Amino acid sequence: MRRSPTILRLLRAGCFAAVFALCTAASAAPDRTVVFFGDSLTAGYGLDDPQTQSYPARIQEKVDAAGLRWKVVNAGLSGETSAGGLRRVDWVLGQHIDAFVLALGANDGLRGIDPQVTRANLQEIINRVRSRWPRAAIVIAGMKMPQSMGQDYAANFDRIFPGLAARNSATLIPFLLEGVAAHPSLNQGDGIHPTAAGDALVAGTVWTYLLPILRSAH
Repeated sequence: MRRSPTILRLLRAGCFAAVFALCTAASAAPDRTVVFFGDSLTAGYGLDDPQTQSYPARIQEKVDAAGLRWKVVNAGLSGETSAGGLRRVDWVLGQHIDAFVLALGANDGLRGIDPQVTRANLQEIINRVRSRWPRAAIVIAGMKMPQSMGQDYAANFDRIFPGLAARNSATLIPFLLEGVAAHPSLNQGDGIHPTAAGDALVAGTVWTYLLPILRSAH
């Protein structure tokens, strides 16, 4: 194996401890990246410390505990819609991506945007990911609308995500907020955004679908 000039210099100087530290750091460094591309639910809106309490941050903890060499990037932006995500996705795709979790659409639904428009925007985001990083795994986080939005609208909205997953051979998380939505103790005062405890449960749901993808890359 070819050694780097830095390691050779350290060996010649007898700095074996430094060489060991360098090699250990290199072997432990993440070599794959998973990006969570979403809205305030992903960004950790309203949490005391989103950098440690948001569900992507909890996923990083699970990744580290499992000994997997993956880096989690939280690309959530509060208030983001599918159209907004489409406008900024090219910037996010400037970094190397091995897995892409698409978690947008909730704000579209709450604003009553035509599900066909949301579907088209999300599909174009997927197209751009596939164009830039064709080997990246795609995960689609499903969202649901309350019946108060209208039965027909809620049904049409709900169908967006399984349809996209089937069309793009992507992994589907049926409902991102499974077991958390409509539980007051797990949501903040607005009844929409999870508490820290709620986000821990969201991370558990996401982990169920994400772990096989992360492991398959090793």
